[in-house]
Amino acid sequence: MSENQPISEAEIQSWADGRLEESRRAELEAWFAAHPEEAERAAAYRELSAQLREHYEPVADEPVPPRLERAAESGSRLRAVALVAGWVALGIAIGSAAGWQLHALQSPVARAEPPVIARRAALAHATYSPEVRHPVEVGADQEQHLVAWLSKRLGGEVRAPKLDGEGMALVGGRLLPRDPGPVAQFMYQCARGRRITLYVRTEGPDHRETAFRYAREGNVRVFYWIDRKFGYALSSADMERDELLKIANVVYRQLNP
Repeated sequence: MSENQPISEAEIQSWADGRLEESRRAELEAWFAAHPEEAERAAAYRELSAQLREHYEPVADEPVPPRLERAAESGSRLRAVALVAGWVALGIAIGSAAGWQLHALQSPVARAEPPVIARRAALAHATYSPEVRHPVEVGADQEQHLVAWLSKRLGGEVRAPKLDGEGMALVGGRLLPRDPGPVAQFMYQCARGRRITLYVRTEGPDHRETAFRYAREGNVRVFYWIDRKFGYALSSADMERDELLKIANVVYRQLNP
């Protein structure tokens, strides 16, 4: 970010709501790359915003109750005050719900925390899968370059599974920051616009654990496993558990022919 334009909390909130202007968004996401904790916090805001829209947009589309319409048309000051008070109460209720949901996302005692790999994979999915114009750094049309680049950065052979048989086409991928090393993320999309992401990180010493584990972070479902040098996590907010498990098995078989 430019020193003349320091980051603001309002911009983080605008990014989470998808309202930040294009030029500023690119700068903010570059800043997120250097500040993973802030990136996680912003991703939690985005997840919260999506949950609130899911819960409250149907209410906004409902017709105004007849008694409130009559109160507004009557010109009665008392009834008008009551109408305003009712909307204020609704706003307070929504605000309280938002506060509680944010508490649930951030509080370490609100629920059992998923393992680090699952949580970071879910947050990365929530951050980048909603993007329309910049979901990936390198597109599928440069797949060979993408795979070679990510393999070099992760220090081992990284592959992008072929999921066309499952109706999922490769969108592309990106490099994500992580302490102590980098992470690869591949993104796939079906004809209906549903997306999944494969998160790949180096695990250091070889591991032999290959069993799938399941976690959920907000509305993002994750299947994750560790196989020797790499840890993998397949994430989706659009698929049910059984459908995601089926694709996770396909991914595993391709990575272990």
